[in-house]
Amino acid sequence: MDVTEQARALLEPVPAHRTAGIEVLRAADGAAEVALTTPHELTNVIGSLHSGGLAALIDAAGLAAIIAAGETEDAFEGVVPLGARASLDFLAPARGRLVATCRLDDEASRALRPVLARETDRARLTTHTEVVDSSGAPVCRGSFEWSVRRTTQAPPE
Repeated sequence: MDVTEQARALLEPVPAHRTAGIEVLRAADGAAEVALTTPHELTNVIGSLHSGGLAALIDAAGLAAIIAAGETEDAFEGVVPLGARASLDFLAPARGRLVATCRLDDEASRALRPVLARETDRARLTTHTEVVDSSGAPVCRGSFEWSVRRTTQAPPE
């Protein structure tokens, strides 16, 4: 199911994402692409995106993929994913237009499915993301471990 508009509505207003200029390009079927054009305000001493900006980009890609795992329009309602641990590997200077891609693997999908289906209210899962520059060269890889919970349960039908 394509939930790109929903992912945009949820993620782009987040202050850290808005500051970095993160935009959701696509969110569907447990996969997502998000992008930014490196803002000068978030560069490091060599003029590439600061590690904090890369962490925000990888965070947003993982969140968008989690949102994209829903099989109904309201599956994500009341769901709160919080990062519990992150790991980033910096591969090259991250400059210009950057695109981060995340696809939930089978293990993450299996962990998340019962929360989205309202069968349970908690899950832990890990997302893996790759960031490339405008030439397609990898500049960073990262993973986020998420604690996901549902704050509301829909009444039985």
